[in-house]
Amino acid sequence: MFANTWNAIIDWFRDRNERGKLVRSFNDAARLAFVNGVAPTLLKATVSKGEKAYRHQFSDWLNTGFRIQAFKGRTLSKDELVSIGTVIISNAELVRKLIVLGFDTLEVHGDVGAFGCRWQLKDYMQLSE
Repeated sequence: MFANTWNAIIDWFRDRNERGKLVRSFNDAARLAFVNGVAPTLLKATVSKGEKAYRHQFSDWLNTGFRIQAFKGRTLSKDELVSIGTVIISNAELVRKLIVLGFDTLEVHGDVGAFGCRWQLKDYMQLSE
């Protein structure tokens, strides 16, 4: 029994480490793309609470959202937020990696205003039948 508990604790910390690596990797790539002029908006990813209704069997027990904040210096339109989210959800490998790491919600927000958009990640896994 102790071994099972210990293995669960080790797995939990391993997943936390992998989640942190993914967020740091995303942020490093986003900064580089912005500095090089490839991306018109600076993006920053963080872990958020997520949407309770989007939970799935692999959801982490706490903080299940992958939040992207777009720094534009003005309120972003819904179309602009959706276009950022669409880039993420169209990358099936990234979506599957997010799901495996316990994320169930993608959130995109601007740096001004309170409006944002959410996607249920399991709807975008793009698995072949």
